[in-house]
Amino acid sequence: MSLAEVRGQILRRKPIAEIEDDTPTDQQLSKHLGLWQLTAIGVGGIIGAGIFALAGSVAHNTTGPSVLVSFLIAGFASACAALCYAEFAGMVPKAGSAYTYGYVSLGELAGWFIGWDLLLEYVAVAAVVAIGVSGYFNFLLDQIGITLPHWMLGASGTGDGHVVDVFAMLFCLGSAFILSRGIRSVGRFETVAVGIKVAIVLLIIVLGVFKIDSANYSPYFPHGVAAVWTGAATVFFAVFGYDAMSTAAEESTEAKKHLPKAIIYSLAIAMVLYVLATLVLTGMQKYTEISPTSGFSTAFKSVGMPGVANIIAVGAIVGIITVVLTFMLGVTRVWFAMSRDGLLPAWFAKTHPTRKVPTRVTWIVGFGSAILAGLLPINTVAELTNIGILMAFIVVSVSVIVMRYTRPDEPREFRLPLMPVVPVVGIGFSIYLIWSLPWETWVRFAVWLIVGLCVYFGYSRNHSRLARPAATAGAAETP
Repeated sequence: MSLAEVRGQILRRKPIAEIEDDTPTDQQLSKHLGLWQLTAIGVGGIIGAGIFALAGSVAHNTTGPSVLVSFLIAGFASACAALCYAEFAGMVPKAGSAYTYGYVSLGELAGWFIGWDLLLEYVAVAAVVAIGVSGYFNFLLDQIGITLPHWMLGASGTGDGHVVDVFAMLFCLGSAFILSRGIRSVGRFETVAVGIKVAIVLLIIVLGVFKIDSANYSPYFPHGVAAVWTGAATVFFAVFGYDAMSTAAEESTEAKKHLPKAIIYSLAIAMVLYVLATLVLTGMQKYTEISPTSGFSTAFKSVGMPGVANIIAVGAIVGIITVVLTFMLGVTRVWFAMSRDGLLPAWFAKTHPTRKVPTRVTWIVGFGSAILAGLLPINTVAELTNIGILMAFIVVSVSVIVMRYTRPDEPREFRLPLMPVVPVVGIGFSIYLIWSLPWETWVRFAVWLIVGLCVYFGYSRNHSRLARPAATAGAAETP
């Protein structure tokens, strides 16, 4: 095969017209999600580990009280990407999110690159969040006097006698079970659980504000301003749940109309709550005394409110589970979309005959995330998640610029303002935050991508739906 033919294959783009085509019955997803259910899934993916686990950990170990500034920086960078996602969501209402966006705008190899990337990153996010909720579960058990064997309370190296985090594994498998029941059940569960979670966060803010001691804010930058940027790179994975929600576009009743609004609403709600909650946490307790695993519960316990601490632990468990559920939903839909496009075996794209959800990949993801959550320390998994999501943000931001200038007349339900300033700022922030990550994370990411390239050139390139004569004839011309 000539170099020109290979170039034509890797640059072929999925036609937007094909997005609306008829899909085989056994590869269809059911449509049950409205605006507020989508928003609930988005909020469910954003609010969770960021407030209940990472806020305390970053404040204690990295930034001190200025963790608030870290969240604002991460939120600003995420907002730039969110506007790019919103424009695409109103134009390409199909499962797959960033994978599909890259496929229709930059070509097949770019779409494969980001889809393969998200397969690992979303599974890792689900795992790291499950580890976070396990910490609160252990806190709650201690409060009611239940002592469990040390071997089952954490991965090896995370504490004396720890071997495996059993609860984290169970949370992953439980989330897979909920997802396998159908998207209607997922939407209902997310709406109720997110309501409970938001109520708990509001309780934290309302009660905690009366326990703030302004002396705890000094010094505000105990480790210097540079630490704030390091903190932003760490907490970034807590402010991008909306991208996982956008993978459910095909299950929305009115995707083009509802998805852009749900993306913006969910990030706005989450950032307001993040700012207020971190302000309360660092004001209630000196940053050196904040627990890195169950920050708010121990903070309220320290000010003589153990009852509230227990309520927070319960809320944290419910709230963080919604994050596991959202990202597990995201990875299964990306995997499903790639398989339906022929880039992975079609066996994975089969949906349940009555529930219309991809149960095969759901259980594979459930067991995969359970293994990661049970056997790896939280920091190792968390660092791996950030680089992949930031890469996805860069691809989506580049894609929206390309689409705006190459297909300016394409119908869009939402148009992001200040083009191309907003996506360029998002790209710049993402590159900077990636640069802040440890070199070991780069090595792991590079190994995963090399494996992906082998899969693409060994299987996906020739099995792609666009490689078939009928599909190729209708595909957009490659540049």
